[in-house]
Amino acid sequence: MSTPTALPGRIGLVLTARHSFALAGRGVTRFMKSPIQLVDVILTPIISLLMFVYLFGQAMSGGDTDRYLQLVTPGVMVMAVFQASIGIGASLCADASTGIFDRFRSMPIARSGPLIGAVLADVVRYVVCLGTLVVLALVMGYRFQTGPVAALAALALLIGFAFSFSWISVFLGMLIKNPTSVQGLMTILILPLSFASNVFIPKDSMAGWLRAWSGVNPVSLVSDAVRGLLNGGPVAASMGGTLAWMAGVMVVFVPLAVRAYRKNAG
Repeated sequence: MSTPTALPGRIGLVLTARHSFALAGRGVTRFMKSPIQLVDVILTPIISLLMFVYLFGQAMSGGDTDRYLQLVTPGVMVMAVFQASIGIGASLCADASTGIFDRFRSMPIARSGPLIGAVLADVVRYVVCLGTLVVLALVMGYRFQTGPVAALAALALLIGFAFSFSWISVFLGMLIKNPTSVQGLMTILILPLSFASNVFIPKDSMAGWLRAWSGVNPVSLVSDAVRGLLNGGPVAASMGGTLAWMAGVMVVFVPLAVRAYRKNAG
């Protein structure tokens, strides 16, 4: 009989990164073999943009839907990738009930590799979501007012924002045993942040207390940064605030998520 491979006592950062990217490739392959998993990140941005432009745009813009399209498209991009970040927590929560973590634990790989790999693979969902929105917005008449470098920077910022905040979903997925509860709790978090922001209306038109909250709301900050990068305008202050929120969320929730995952994996 062959001798089982000895499990490593401690794996360094380089090997952890290699294992994580290898497992991320596994997750991407799963998406490619089952595109139905991407339906939600395709339909959600389509419905959101069409609804807010053609259903509410007349009232919110005084009849100038073309101008409103320029305002709301970057905001819908933020909301769409934020909503897409919910899925990873529910997916990992469902995986925990199948015993796959026990299988990974028996392999000579970094203990946190499967978790980090799953989060990296989820970036595919954000790319598909943003790609769908960009194509639809261009068809509807949206036009970039800046160059390709600024546009790519905006897309990178959106993906980084979703990646950072997805760790909240991952933490809840490892802490809670019910995928539906994970989705519900993340929705409770996302909806107030999204609708109490400048995604759909300018901050100056809000009530005083709501305007003050919008000034520090991470969704408002990233919306301002993306608008500046796509439509033109100042981005330094909003970019700094967005990066601070992203760093703060990851500093808090990445260790919590990894700890909960290791405890969950036994």
